[in-house]
Amino acid sequence: MNKTLTLLAVVLATAATSFAGQSSKKVVVAPQQDLFRAGEVQVDAFVAGAAGNYKGGSVNGMGGGLGLSYFFTKYFGIGIDDTLGGLNGNGSTYNNLQGNLIARLPIESLHLAPYALVGGGSTWGGGAAQGNGNVGGGLEYRINRGFGLFADSRYIYGNNGLNETLTRAGLRFIF
Repeated sequence: MNKTLTLLAVVLATAATSFAGQSSKKVVVAPQQDLFRAGEVQVDAFVAGAAGNYKGGSVNGMGGGLGLSYFFTKYFGIGIDDTLGGLNGNGSTYNNLQGNLIARLPIESLHLAPYALVGGGSTWGGGAAQGNGNVGGGLEYRINRGFGLFADSRYIYGNNGLNETLTRAGLRFIF
């Protein structure tokens, strides 16, 4: 009789756990916030290098600058940046102020946004001043919604033989 009761207890215990069903745990996933948004204000701090010619002379040099951008939509914005650099290590400096229309294509899953620039501005220094146009492109890596890294390059052209490439890399603060 003990064997029968023990066997019956084991069978009932096994059957009870078989019919218990699956555990239902709900996993709540927070919605992903877009890293690249409409209405962004961006402040850039960067190092820059220039290479090219102006009035038959070399305009190679290194420097840095600041920029400010505003994005009307997630994809389109405007920006202004000012670069101050040294020419050929001879003590002369130049200033390059540019305004641009910016188009970007955010890839949220990779935290990347390739972008294109087109605009114009002015370059002056060393006793000369020059209005110019520019076209270029770059890539931004967004670490989080408030901070990113970027690198871009643009071709700057104008009269008097202005033919220059300006390359920048730096930090981007997003508000």
